[in-house]
Amino acid sequence: MQRTKSLTRQMLLASTLAIVSWSGVAQAENAPGMFRSEFLKGNLGWEDVTAKAREEGTVNFYYWGGSDIINLWVDQVATPALAAEGVRVNPVRITATKDTVDVVIAELAAGRGEEQGSVDLVWVNGENFYSLKQQNALWGAFANRLPNSVNFEWDENDPRSLLNLRDFGVETGFQEMPWSGEQYVCSVNRAHVSAENTPATFAQLKTYLEANPGKFTYVKPPHYLGNTFVQSVLYAHNPDGTGAEPYQKNFEELGGAELARLMEPGIEYLKSIEPLLLGGASGKPRYPENSGELDNLFLNSEVHFNCKFGVFGNHNGLITGAYPEQAEEMIFPAGNMIKNKNYLAVPLNSPHPAAALVAINYFSSAEAQASKLKTAGMPVGLDLWRLSDEESAEIEASAPPHYGVTQQQLDDNIAPDTNASLVDVIEATWLAVIERKEDKPLADIVAQVSGELNN
Repeated sequence: MQRTKSLTRQMLLASTLAIVSWSGVAQAENAPGMFRSEFLKGNLGWEDVTAKAREEGTVNFYYWGGSDIINLWVDQVATPALAAEGVRVNPVRITATKDTVDVVIAELAAGRGEEQGSVDLVWVNGENFYSLKQQNALWGAFANRLPNSVNFEWDENDPRSLLNLRDFGVETGFQEMPWSGEQYVCSVNRAHVSAENTPATFAQLKTYLEANPGKFTYVKPPHYLGNTFVQSVLYAHNPDGTGAEPYQKNFEELGGAELARLMEPGIEYLKSIEPLLLGGASGKPRYPENSGELDNLFLNSEVHFNCKFGVFGNHNGLITGAYPEQAEEMIFPAGNMIKNKNYLAVPLNSPHPAAALVAINYFSSAEAQASKLKTAGMPVGLDLWRLSDEESAEIEASAPPHYGVTQQQLDDNIAPDTNASLVDVIEATWLAVIERKEDKPLADIVAQVSGELNN
């Protein structure tokens, strides 16, 4: 009898230890950061990711919500597709990506670490990606590990991989996935401007405005559309005639004095056209705060031109009624039409990281990209030469039309974006010189604003 009781106690003890041990393993597997660690080590298969994504159930997708047709695509196409994979899309439509970046950085500073944040997925590029990377606020090198990564060129020896591997000159490190490719394209209202009078250079734009004062403006920096206009002016007025080339260097490599020297002719041009811009005759040039305001000015013929990112922006403007009926694209500024890609990134403290990866993998499929292109006029971010013939044909057939220009003409006039480390310095210089009218040598202003940004 005593032997039986002893065996029973041993069996109970063994069972208890097994339960405790299993519980500890389960807790370890579900501990914050464990999924990230195992995925980045290559220890998880895609079926493990999709299973965890279904368990998480939701992806909080933060993205610029200023386009009704993109919002419709997210709601009517992407959301049902991801629901079929067990992931509910919670779209968080924002007006400024920087605000979301600030939220992520603030959460991490407050101790909300892995899987404890609020943002799962963010549409990002340029200085916003640079800020997240500088603050070590990104989830890790996931992009080349997803099944649909085969749709992108990652070979660094192939020059076509540049925009996948560098974002505003900053190495992506596979910490973001390309989502769309865009170009800074201007439209013209043919009801007011003939083909012969359409400017192709900044000198020609100034001549047009001298004859038609007030009929042009650009979005106010630090909005990215305003920054891009300013950058294209700087490229065109590079005193060395090397265009965008020196602006590919980072700030430390280029130096403040050299940046000021390169910028000076362009800044002088911006100062010279101020009286010719919308409202400039009164001494108060009017700079719209965003693309929506500029669209309204263009639609109402208050300005004759509309410059913003959007390879198919003219088409989208026509079908939504946001553009005048006689709007056409134009080649301006010739040789300096900035082109880049935008991306999807996962913050370090994403609360549903597996769901974020599943969402990104869907967004990176040829099917989703073709649908996005056809429905929302949003150019593809993947690389057509990496696709099957059938997939490439589907995407090409989905592309909206151009008006007044050809795709080849757009391709022939591209320029790279400015290095992300220079963007904040350039926009702060614009605010000092153009908005606040600071009357100091440009080198002093650049030194001042760069010092303030680094503090």
